[in-house]
Amino acid sequence: MGKIIFYEDRNFGGRHHECSSDCADLHSYFNRCQSIRVESGCFMIYERSNFQGHQYYMRQGEYSDYQRMMGMTDSVRSCRMIPMYRGNYKMRMYNSDDMSGEMMELMDDCPNFMDRFNMSNCQSCNVMDGHWLMYDQANYKGRMFYLRPGQYRSFSDWGAMNARIGSIRRITDF
Repeated sequence: MGKIIFYEDRNFGGRHHECSSDCADLHSYFNRCQSIRVESGCFMIYERSNFQGHQYYMRQGEYSDYQRMMGMTDSVRSCRMIPMYRGNYKMRMYNSDDMSGEMMELMDDCPNFMDRFNMSNCQSCNVMDGHWLMYDQANYKGRMFYLRPGQYRSFSDWGAMNARIGSIRRITDF
C-alpha cells in the first residue's frame, strides 16, 4: 500500500493531507502544494481534478520544493496510486484509432520510439500487462502520461493533446 503526503508550504510545512489511494479531487484539502513526501509506493499527481492536466510521476522520496525540481505549478488537484506490479509487461500500439491499422508490440523500455518503430505517432493502444509511462520526447523527457492496463481508443484517452510519442518505459520502481 502506498502513502503520499501533500504540504502547502516548502520543506514540508503548513497544512498537509495524507493519501493512500486514488483521489479525484484534492482541492478541499489544501490551497496550494509546494512540497510532497512519498512515504511508500508510487503515485501520479495531476494539476487538475479528475486525473486531468499535466501528469507527474512520484516515487518514494522527499520533494521539499517539487516545483523547482520538476518545473510545475503549485496546483495539485488529483492523485492516483500506482499498484505494485511484478509480472510481465506487454503493450500493443496502433497507428490508427480504435486499435486498428499497423500494430507494434512492446514488452520492454523504449528510449526512442522513432528509432525503434520508424514512426513517431501512436493513435491508440492496448496495455495488456503492467503499468507504463509514455513521454512525448525521446529519452524519457517532456510531458508524461500514465498508462495502466486497459484499452485506450485514442491518444486523448491517456490525456495527450496529440499522438506524438517519443519514448515509453515500464514502471518497475517497486
